[in-house]
Amino acid sequence: MDIEVIKNEENFMEFRIIGEDHTLCNVLRDALLQNNKVKVAAYRIDHPLLDRKRPMFIINTDGSISPKDALLEAIKSVEKDIRGLKKKLL
Repeated sequence: MDIEVIKNEENFMEFRIIGEDHTLCNVLRDALLQNNKVKVAAYRIDHPLLDRKRPMFIINTDGSISPKDALLEAIKSVEKDIRGLKKKLL
């Protein structure tokens, strides 16, 4: 997965996730919003004829954590959930 960072400020980050769609973005957004330090986590996907498979993501935090660290924590949380699900299924 490639990430194209558009803005990376103290408590705001805007980036594109190259090659992904609603499947990953929904899971990631939900994991981010479970963090009380994250104020906004949202994404949009432009019309497929204009800009396909490059969702634009924004993260805004309360300033006690950087958006990058919030993103990394969310990714770890998703990984943990997937491992738990895998254990239950296998």
